[in-house]
Amino acid sequence: MIEVRRLSKRYGAVLAVDEISFTVGRGEIVGLLGRNGAGKTTTMRILTTYLAPTSGRSTLAGHDVLDEPLEVRRHVGYLPENVPLYPEMRVREYLKFRAKLKDVPRSKRRTAIDHVIERCKLEDVRDRILGQLSKGYRQRVGLAEAMIHDPDILILDEPTAGLDPIQIREVRALIRELGDKHTILLSTHIMSEVEAVCGRVIIIAEGRIALDDQLANLQTEPSIVLEARGPADAIRGALETTPGVARVTVTQRMDGCATFEVRTHNDADLREALAQRVVQNGWPLRQLDRKHTTLEDRFIRAVTVETSSEVQREREAG
Repeated sequence: MIEVRRLSKRYGAVLAVDEISFTVGRGEIVGLLGRNGAGKTTTMRILTTYLAPTSGRSTLAGHDVLDEPLEVRRHVGYLPENVPLYPEMRVREYLKFRAKLKDVPRSKRRTAIDHVIERCKLEDVRDRILGQLSKGYRQRVGLAEAMIHDPDILILDEPTAGLDPIQIREVRALIRELGDKHTILLSTHIMSEVEAVCGRVIIIAEGRIALDDQLANLQTEPSIVLEARGPADAIRGALETTPGVARVTVTQRMDGCATFEVRTHNDADLREALAQRVVQNGWPLRQLDRKHTTLEDRFIRAVTVETSSEVQREREAG
């Protein structure tokens, strides 16, 4: 349903999106993650035909964003981070106006409007003026507008921004339900939101894809967390020479102490061997625990590695 091939976008000397490629299948709910300025919103605006790419191609529902922008818009519903509404219009009036613009047949408009009002929990404000609504209600009106023409693809940029906890839960449930019929590309900074609704995660860092994998694969990789007092580099070296250890990463240094994340071959539990190695060298052991990797862990690692690689490339180029 979505195919992106070597897509790039440059703003003068700034390369916002750097030759990214990915596909999204029918019925998938994919989370698009990244730090501020990573290129997420730029990518979404290109896919929804609001921006032209500098290079590369992308198709949605079989239609090219450059060659067939009107056809793309007929198949896509877009909720931007800041919902553009007409503050003087009433909710139902606005949805009727947008339904006309999106070529919803006259005979189906009333049903379509009633349907999205119910799905987005807007019954209590259907006759209210948009400018008088809270941000949460305006966000839900924006989601209703994105759904009004029953598109094959929904592209949602921060869909729960400004909502209270109950509204957030309702919107998440709605997104999961919509995934049975629609393909959804979802951008958010809330990791728990991705874990609640998405089946797959794409992480963008410095305009490039740093990670693309199923959510289940990202949450099942176990690791050992160890904290000790002493020279971080020496401790790391000792841990790396322990039989069965695959990789050791220093995650924190503070006040003469360091925290390490230890990966082992075949996910072996080497806590006793690691503890002995640290104690035998005379370093006080402060923490030793086994944990499963969270999405936040993988996000930080992916972003940190990609950012460090980008800095290295710039130094080599300089």
